[in-house]
Amino acid sequence: MKAVFLDRDGVINRYPGDREYVKSWKEFKFLPNVKAALEKLSAWGYAIFIISNQAGVAKGIYSRDALEEMTLNMLKKLGPQVKISGVYYCIHREEDDCSCRKPKTGSIEKALQELTNKGHKVDLKESFFIGDTIRDVETGERSGLRTILVFSGKEKPDNKDNWKIKPDFTARSLYEAVAIILK
Repeated sequence: MKAVFLDRDGVINRYPGDREYVKSWKEFKFLPNVKAALEKLSAWGYAIFIISNQAGVAKGIYSRDALEEMTLNMLKKLGPQVKISGVYYCIHREEDDCSCRKPKTGSIEKALQELTNKGHKVDLKESFFIGDTIRDVETGERSGLRTILVFSGKEKPDNKDNWKIKPDFTARSLYEAVAIILK
């Protein structure tokens, strides 16, 4: 089985800005062609997981209920053609030093374990992590996944010389990243 792990902010929805948060469904804005991209991955049989740091909960900026509402509405708007296998949030702050906060791999390990428990084995060499930060690239690499850095969020191509780790691929958007995967 092949899987794609996606960051949320800057990949699926508009990046709110450095040290800013998407705090409610009203602030959640899908990026262009996200639904079409995810429909293609679903049609090709990829397991799709969303892996996102959401420290705003631990910081008291928004509630778990608000995060849950955003997730339910996001999944509803994506529709039945998009099959999301799981959504994993790290709601801890960086200083909490938990295993689920990217670039640590706890959330990916949990997703993989849940698939294994259902009798599925993920081929990591054929699977990807798509994110908009070098932290996402590091998470994917640490997990043995191929990585795609998209420029629809935080990271920009002109910062390339400062990257401490290089992605396997770069793309302007999730839609373009999916085209790379399906080639």
